[in-house]
Amino acid sequence: MSNINTQLDAAKVKAKVVFRRFAWIALILGIVSAAGYYFARTYTVSDGNRSGLLFKISKKGIVFKTYEGQLHLGGSIQMSTQSVWDFSAKNEEVYQQLQKYEGKNVSCHYRELVNPFVWQGETKYIVDGVTPVQ
Repeated sequence: MSNINTQLDAAKVKAKVVFRRFAWIALILGIVSAAGYYFARTYTVSDGNRSGLLFKISKKGIVFKTYEGQLHLGGSIQMSTQSVWDFSAKNEEVYQQLQKYEGKNVSCHYRELVNPFVWQGETKYIVDGVTPVQ
């Protein structure tokens, strides 16, 4: 009887060790996976400037309120889907700057993300600065 109890105690200890190893490995894999996912979603493909007539800037969204805008790029008098650039503003400070220049020619500095999170905006172009163009 004591031999069976000893074997059961040894099996319990071994099960605890195996479970702890599994838990640590799962935790480390989860952290590495989350970091990789975050990096992939916020990776900047390109950054640069676009200039044109800022004709729309708004705050929209049901769950996540984002700042969305449209810029009419130069080169054509008539607006078409090819001459309109849709973008998202980074934060409320940039949104307020953009509101000041609505209806004017501006140059927007942007970052193009691979696949932004929902709360970053509806587009993959995130504007983080704006300057007026004379």
